[in-house]
Amino acid sequence: MEIAILLWILAAILVLAGLAGLFLPVLPGAALVFAGLAVAAWADGFVYVGWGLLTVLGVLALLTYPADLLASAFGAKRYGASPRAVTGAVLGAVVGIFFGLVGVLLGPFIGAVIGEFSMQRHIGRAGRAGFGATVGIVLGTAAKLAIAFTMLGIFAIARFTGG
Repeated sequence: MEIAILLWILAAILVLAGLAGLFLPVLPGAALVFAGLAVAAWADGFVYVGWGLLTVLGVLALLTYPADLLASAFGAKRYGASPRAVTGAVLGAVVGIFFGLVGVLLGPFIGAVIGEFSMQRHIGRAGRAGFGATVGIVLGTAAKLAIAFTMLGIFAIARFTGG
């Protein structure tokens, strides 16, 4: 089998794993998408996508991390969540993965509520903080997806229009 075909297969696997990682906190989503695009560029001998464009894609991948943090902080702060609630939301998201779609959707909320309730024993504030932390995580995921699809679009335009 030709090496270019193997590289394209590896690139596709990395990009798909990266897209999954944008939802699943256990995988470094943006880094995997970038790695997949770098492997795809390598498969073409860097003819269509060179080092300059790979640098731009790398910077975009790095931007997903502050975008995620800022969105999470915005949602949490907007609804009065404490840092403990935000930590609980992240832990809830990780645990929620093991419970399928329901866990992924409810895990951050439950984690944030538990985190906030452990700090101040008021269920109303804990529920509000849980909602805010969940909104922040959803906004962060949306921001990461937007950046990742921008990366894919830039790569596709460069690749299929001849660089």
